[in-house]
Amino acid sequence: MKIRPSAVSGMFYPRDPDHLEQLMATFFRNAGPSLDAIGIVAPHAGYVYSGAVAARAYASVDRNFTGTFIVIGPSHRGFETCVSAVPWETPLGIVDNDTELVNALNIEVDEVSHRDEHSLEVQVPFIKYRFPRARIAPIMVGRQDYRNAALLSQEIGSAIRRTGRNTRIVASSDFSHYVRADIARNNDLYAIEALGRFDIPEFYRRIGERGITACGYGPISAMELVCREMGGKKAELLQYATSGDITGDDSEVVGYAAIAVI
Repeated sequence: MKIRPSAVSGMFYPRDPDHLEQLMATFFRNAGPSLDAIGIVAPHAGYVYSGAVAARAYASVDRNFTGTFIVIGPSHRGFETCVSAVPWETPLGIVDNDTELVNALNIEVDEVSHRDEHSLEVQVPFIKYRFPRARIAPIMVGRQDYRNAALLSQEIGSAIRRTGRNTRIVASSDFSHYVRADIARNNDLYAIEALGRFDIPEFYRRIGERGITACGYGPISAMELVCREMGGKKAELLQYATSGDITGDDSEVVGYAAIAVI
């Protein structure tokens, strides 16, 4: 059976299954209650830096969820938007692909472009650990402008309706990159405030106004647009942190946010 093998285990997260499982247990021990979220924003940095924030996002989803996670992440290598239609390997076991949903998307299948991209891969062990019966539909995003985010949201909404799938949507993104912690926090929370109101045009405007280097602003926007169509009422910031909270160095940090759409 063809699978998408782990590419960044041993770098972004532990390769050893026991070590990874222990780390996940630590992350989720104080991750907070379920909010029955229909969509989340979760970071995709190394687990030592952003794993606790990611767990906070995933904990907002009903832990008995057994449907399909549509995982949307940015391409860090300049590839065009594409989907993966094979199961994904994690140290905790294989996560099955919802091929019917993937095939319902009018998006090119391209396994080669997915091969080394970490923005999607780092989400999959969280899904395997917390929701062992769930499947995934991985979407890697190339062009992240508002028009393409809106078109992607329409494709996802249409595929959900045609297949009747029970879905939760994950937008994989970090926020500000390599600026002082106070600047990162101020700018990131400024942009996130617009997300709380589902004001995606304003989100784009604020990112452009301050030059905020959030790497997955397109996936975030597509997720919110779909969730609004699905009946989402608000987006709630659950946690914000920076890499400086771990390293103790606030001079150049990366910002991370856990956001739940409910």
